[in-house]
Amino acid sequence: MSIMTPAEAGVSLEDLLAAKEQRAQRQTDWLTQFSQPLISLTLVTPGPVKDSIRYREVMREALQRAEMTLLQHGWPVLKHQVFWLPTGAEAFWSVGHPAPEVKAATVALEQSHALGRLWDFDVICPQAGVVGRRSLDNASRRCLICDGPAHACARSREHPLPDVIAKVEALIDGWHRAH
Repeated sequence: MSIMTPAEAGVSLEDLLAAKEQRAQRQTDWLTQFSQPLISLTLVTPGPVKDSIRYREVMREALQRAEMTLLQHGWPVLKHQVFWLPTGAEAFWSVGHPAPEVKAATVALEQSHALGRLWDFDVICPQAGVVGRRSLDNASRRCLICDGPAHACARSREHPLPDVIAKVEALIDGWHRAH
């Protein structure tokens, strides 16, 4: 695994959209190749900077916790890969286990860890598509600032970006202090 220098200057909207398209294509390729559920991990990184030393620390912690969870459950991993990109780190696992149980485990990670609010684990079933939190009777993601529905606040730009970034930084700082 090669590690490139983080791109702390920020990325354009065009770069983010291209990265999202490329991620979707990789997801499709993996689902086709393995015909097994796919875990796709990205980070919640508001603002133009998607790759920094701090975000890489957050990603490494998420990777370690995910690996521990998969090992503890004894779920076979057919393939795992991490992509360290200027548009933000991404990781994939092809897992030989039913998608709803995998999603439940990733939701538990997001909800139980100090940095979990910054982790975005998507689980995709080759037959049924994305397994959402609601399918497991879990509430949708909550806003970092007001605890309302995250998608609604993000779409309406309810909170000033500097406030959201400050909240993310505070979560990371709190985790550092605890370790």
